[in-house]
Amino acid sequence: MPKITVDGKQIEAKDKQVVLQAILDAGLFLPHYCYHPGLSIPASCRVCLVEIEGIPKLVPSCQTQVRDGMVVHTQSPKSVANQKQVVEYLLLSHPLDCPVCDKAGECLLQDYSFQYGRSESRFEEDKNKKPKKDVGKNILLYNDRCIMCTRCVRFTREISGESELYIDGRGAKEEIDIFPGKPLDNKLSGNVVDLCPVGALLDKDFLFKQRVWFLQRAASVSPVDAGGENIWLEFNEGRVYRIKPRYNAEVNTWWISDDTRHSYHITDDANRLRSAVTVQHGAQGAVDYDAAIDAALAGLKKIAAQSGQGSLYAVLSPMMACEEAWLLSQAIRALDPKAVLVLGPVPTTGEDEVFYNSQTKQETFRIKAEKVPNAAGIRRVMQLLGGPTASFEELTRGGGEAVKALQGGWIVGGYHSAWLPKTLPAVFEKGFKVVQDILPSSISASADVLLPAATWAEKEGTWENFNNRLQAFMAGVTPAEGTRREGDVYLKLLGRSGLYNAAEIRSEMGGVFADVTIPDAQANEPAFEFSEL
Repeated sequence: MPKITVDGKQIEAKDKQVVLQAILDAGLFLPHYCYHPGLSIPASCRVCLVEIEGIPKLVPSCQTQVRDGMVVHTQSPKSVANQKQVVEYLLLSHPLDCPVCDKAGECLLQDYSFQYGRSESRFEEDKNKKPKKDVGKNILLYNDRCIMCTRCVRFTREISGESELYIDGRGAKEEIDIFPGKPLDNKLSGNVVDLCPVGALLDKDFLFKQRVWFLQRAASVSPVDAGGENIWLEFNEGRVYRIKPRYNAEVNTWWISDDTRHSYHITDDANRLRSAVTVQHGAQGAVDYDAAIDAALAGLKKIAAQSGQGSLYAVLSPMMACEEAWLLSQAIRALDPKAVLVLGPVPTTGEDEVFYNSQTKQETFRIKAEKVPNAAGIRRVMQLLGGPTASFEELTRGGGEAVKALQGGWIVGGYHSAWLPKTLPAVFEKGFKVVQDILPSSISASADVLLPAATWAEKEGTWENFNNRLQAFMAGVTPAEGTRREGDVYLKLLGRSGLYNAAEIRSEMGGVFADVTIPDAQANEPAFEFSEL
């Protein structure tokens, strides 16, 4: 591996790596705007110019490959003078609206201005004023804040492949715009907000809702499909405010889908179930949560005693964590050793949505057609436990003698939308039903016991994506009032003390689950990083 010297410090770089990336990988600081490791390199912002011994002029570090023995100066008088000049030019027409800008606190222009900028502007002419534009369903463009780094334009050409954005005009009059009649509405559009180093592109969903320095973050995984996109849940005072991509080179790299980005809304949905219910005098009535668990346990015990082995079932939702499915399966099998385990419905939308680089035609991102995160994980748990199993289709169609003998069960939902038809299958019309869900459904209205559940953002566990990658996710916020984490409920069913801890359950499960690691920096970490000023 080549070794280079940066400001007197020797660092190792990768072969054919650019100088800027080598510096950043080594934990050193060098300002940059237009460079992003997932995009092409235009070297247009010029703030990353450095002095390299043996080269008579400043060179862009983002476009210059390392070579063994290279000596780089990022803090030389020439380099620093260039950095100061570039920042001053960028601020000539930039509005002083940091107090009302959503990017404040995580803005590179704000950070670099603090280090390289002047306390007073030398520019005495009128600033160029450009209009705010509504460029898509979820995106606003504040053109007067734009520094023309072109990251967003390159993204729409090289990653989403839709090319909705372009550069209009030249010189001081150039600005980002959308082609007429072609709004920025592709399913990866929200990534341009993450890419924007200033406050030019903003997400309507997050606009004016929270200051970023108040946010904490937890490492999680997308709940909307089987892709397993890695994400950060960003929250404050018990509420999730936004979702940002978490880099994983082997899964989603730097990007996430818009479905993932807005999936947190389920946590504060006005229709969420928030009260445990049991049937009292022929009608559903609200009860204490512990009393509802006791009623569920008593009802299932009664069915097992009256109808014998093979009379109970558990519908394991593909929205559950593997650890939760393990505990519920153990609980139902403790009541009925021959209880049937059933993988809940796995909704799909035809084929995967694939995105291509518009120039090279290479695949850049894929949104999976399977719209649940853990079908593979539930199958793995069922296989690990063994015993009687059935598909959801077999359960709802009443096929097989084992299914016909069922008289009661535990049904887990947790889906973000309707997952059952209004007219319930026959198996759900009979016997004793315990339903655990987050939203009302046709089955929750007829449940003998209804237990409001936590969303994925309110608990921890492991999901397995479409290519059998097991990934742990962490809780961001506590469960909403009136709800409980499924794992806590199942521990109570099993008569175990303490609270649900996914890592402990994985150790019990053993095998591949014992090797799953908790993501780094998962909790109580600031949602932004200031530059090393």
